[in-house]
Amino acid sequence: MHNFRKLDIWIESRVLVKKIYLMTSSYPKHELYGIISQIQRAGISIPTNIAEGSAKSSEKDFARFLEISLGSALEQETLMILSMDLGYISQESFN
Repeated sequence: MHNFRKLDIWIESRVLVKKIYLMTSSYPKHELYGIISQIQRAGISIPTNIAEGSAKSSEKDFARFLEISLGSALEQETLMILSMDLGYISQESFN
């Protein structure tokens, strides 16, 4: 088992979630149940899957949860690209 609180990737993903919430607070209100919700859920999924996977008894199971987190990170990236396409964020904010 891993102590997820000591994993750099878990710590960094929490920082990302905070940035996501701050960034989406400026999105149009009509997106509250659309892209805002989806972006926030994808972001939250990253550290929560890392934490959940850290409790698994085998490295193979842990790796599976890390893959799920990676999938959520790619979903997050796609949603942020769409946010740029829609003019909700700048290239600088995306970076």
